[in-house]
Amino acid sequence: MAKKTIEDVAWRGKRALVRVDFNVPMNDAGEITDDTRIRAALPTITYLTDHGARVVLMSHLGRPKGERNEKYSLRPVAEHLQGLLKDTHVFFVDDCIGDAVKAAVADLTDGNVLLLENVRFYAGEEKNNPDLAKAFAELGDVFVGDAFGTAHRAHASTAGVAEYLPSVAGFLMQKEVGVMGEALANPARPFVAIIGGAKVSDKISVIENLLPKVDALLIGGGMANTFLAVQGYDMAKSLVEADAKETAEKLLQLAKQHNSRLLLPTDVVAAKAFAADAEHAVRKASELEADEMALDIGPATIQTFESEILGAKTVLWNGPMGVFEMPAFAKGTFAIADAMAKVNATTIVGGGDSVAAVEQAGVADKMSHVSTGGGASLEFLEGKTLPGVAALEDK
Repeated sequence: MAKKTIEDVAWRGKRALVRVDFNVPMNDAGEITDDTRIRAALPTITYLTDHGARVVLMSHLGRPKGERNEKYSLRPVAEHLQGLLKDTHVFFVDDCIGDAVKAAVADLTDGNVLLLENVRFYAGEEKNNPDLAKAFAELGDVFVGDAFGTAHRAHASTAGVAEYLPSVAGFLMQKEVGVMGEALANPARPFVAIIGGAKVSDKISVIENLLPKVDALLIGGGMANTFLAVQGYDMAKSLVEADAKETAEKLLQLAKQHNSRLLLPTDVVAAKAFAADAEHAVRKASELEADEMALDIGPATIQTFESEILGAKTVLWNGPMGVFEMPAFAKGTFAIADAMAKVNATTIVGGGDSVAAVEQAGVADKMSHVSTGGGASLEFLEGKTLPGVAALEDK
């Protein structure tokens, strides 16, 4: 999946229309509480300004539902970006199409940056309206796709605009697709994947796509309960997806067909209530009491999973091992994060909760790659074609 990148373009004097993902969390005062996504775009923006491009940035923020809503204005993001790009002028315009925007773009000089207002203030954005895509295209000479977090959406600013301009990948897009693509296509072995989260049904396609590729698949979180139930364990009050039992059975068979080891928890941390202050105890997976529910993997499972990770050369993680928002049930998730920080291997973290876990554990900088796209990374791991990637030109 080799795409043309910003390094394949002579930029001086050209307008770079860059789709970034500045969909950052803000508090009620309109202050940015986590600027990870903004910082992730800086290498692309800096390369473009250093090479004399006139940089026009577009992004969405939140869900304004196709109408102007000041709560979702990108103006605070422009101010924050100016603080990060100290030697570069960052301008903001309070629309993303129209005469005022064209005038603001025309006023740019080489090496300047202009951030447009939220593209989702127009209903045509999420409908991939061709007229809106054309209006975006009029603002640039080359389109740069660098918003991996929205690459799984065929929107006017992610895919539609690429039909009207030469289109290349930014550094973030290149890294996301390159690192995860290489892991799936040509991993250093042993290749271990860790899949967690609440429901089997959310990760069926991911597991199906990974099983033929991995040496071992470690399953934790609420979804492990359904697999254990299929194997005859009484999971008591634990979350078990009755509708997904047949699917879990098929996935267990698929693992056997591909000679992939599928490892499930042998012990769990169990509690009588889904609450942070609930009394809890370690139980064998086969010995849950009738009024208990499994809320984390237990110490024996942690030891087994750690051993698998520390013996790997490629490790991919998507989904927590328990209810890690509650400290009593977070040990399994943080143990996975710590093991991945220690191993001498390519380590890839994809998916919102896993990313939050490595950040909370303080080991995000020890990972080879932490994906910026929750839904996008999930669909990529499922083997799906992402419209925002497919729209970019091949080398």
